[in-house]
Amino acid sequence: MIPGPRNLITDVPGLKVGNAEDEALKSGATVLTADRPFMASVHVMGGAPGTRETDLLAPDKSVARVDALVLSGGSAYGLDACSGVSDALRAQGRGFRVGDAVIPIVPGAIIFDLLNGGQKDWTENPYRALGQAAYHVAGEDFSLGTAGAGTGALTAMLKGGLGSASLVLPDGTTVGALVAANPMGSVTTPGERHFWAAPFEIDGEYGGLGPDTNVGLGRQLESRKVQAMRSRTEERANTTIAIVATDADLSKAQCQRMAIAAHDGIARATVPAHSPGDGDLVFSLSTGDRPMSAPERDLTLIGHAAAVCLSRAIARAIYLARPGAGDLLPCWHSGQTG
Repeated sequence: MIPGPRNLITDVPGLKVGNAEDEALKSGATVLTADRPFMASVHVMGGAPGTRETDLLAPDKSVARVDALVLSGGSAYGLDACSGVSDALRAQGRGFRVGDAVIPIVPGAIIFDLLNGGQKDWTENPYRALGQAAYHVAGEDFSLGTAGAGTGALTAMLKGGLGSASLVLPDGTTVGALVAANPMGSVTTPGERHFWAAPFEIDGEYGGLGPDTNVGLGRQLESRKVQAMRSRTEERANTTIAIVATDADLSKAQCQRMAIAAHDGIARATVPAHSPGDGDLVFSLSTGDRPMSAPERDLTLIGHAAAVCLSRAIARAIYLARPGAGDLLPCWHSGQTG
């Protein structure tokens, strides 16, 4: 398995991603869409999710395909980014048709970034406009790190961010991941130099430092984020939200199985993961362009690739984060001396 030409989720043919952010707000939104509706599902393993229209993605629900997926900052306010995307889709005549009515289907999820040092004294919810702006700039190339839904993200010890990665399987199937990494846990081992996801790195995509050679790791958990926010919040200001995608022709149930497998990618890149204070969630989608020759075997490999891509995407998000005025936490690059 090798990365696609962009090493982005948009290596899956037909997918487009757009970001919009407000640096003063220290927040933003990210939209994934395509030229036609796509099969989608979801799996939630965090204890504090914030979502819109995820129930309809269960395999037994009647709506099979969606028009876009949204990742956003802003906690519950950020769910309004989905409304901005719905407005844009409706203006283009896109959506599920019931008689003369057009209903865009836009599930979404949010991270908590309301206490990250940005200006949050708005009088009108800004996320509807951010969602619409992100949709309108969606394309095959997009920024990572401090961008879109990852603009205000924080990990336990460092700034978080938006990440993406891809793999092309031996049979030509493409798998990709997109993530807004804002976990309670850390993505780096103690010392903030080595990534937990180091064993999965390809071609130095997040520094090429390799795994931490120390042993006994993970027994002590520290968090600059908790220390910075302790006087203002309980330990619920977290979440890693992600999308994994493939061009393999998956059913809705198979998409859900891919999402379940992809959660391993969060656990391999973040310590701890899936806590009561995280809203860890993975959307999964299929464009359906490539038939599977051996569905059970192929789905196993696709799920594994999705998990590897997600681990790499999380590390890339933190590796590519950049500093900004008023940051609560440092960036990864700030602590590196060579």
